[in-house]
Amino acid sequence: MVGVYVTTVTTIQIIGGKYHKMEEASIEKRLKNEVEKIGGKSLKFVSPGTTGVPDRIVLLPHGKLIFVELKATGKKMSPIQEYRAKEYRALGFDVRCINSIEKIKELIQEVII
Repeated sequence: MVGVYVTTVTTIQIIGGKYHKMEEASIEKRLKNEVEKIGGKSLKFVSPGTTGVPDRIVLLPHGKLIFVELKATGKKMSPIQEYRAKEYRALGFDVRCINSIEKIKELIQEVII
């Protein structure tokens, strides 16, 4: 039986006709690896006492910094995460929500140009 199964932290992503579970942790690991391949760092961001901060601070060559919120495939940011993203953008920072391998590829292509 073929189908798409969804839980609170897992969805199925179809890549090349095959079904792949894309949990947030898998996407996070892939982001870290891809950023390191181009000479950057993907640091876990924790801010005690401040809710809704992005999961990662991505440091790239030439002084580029991107805050990244990671989600399971198809998931979106919560209202407090949206608020923080808006707050950081107002300060001039780049904030992204990545919820698929495709979005990681798009980010990497954008920053290596």
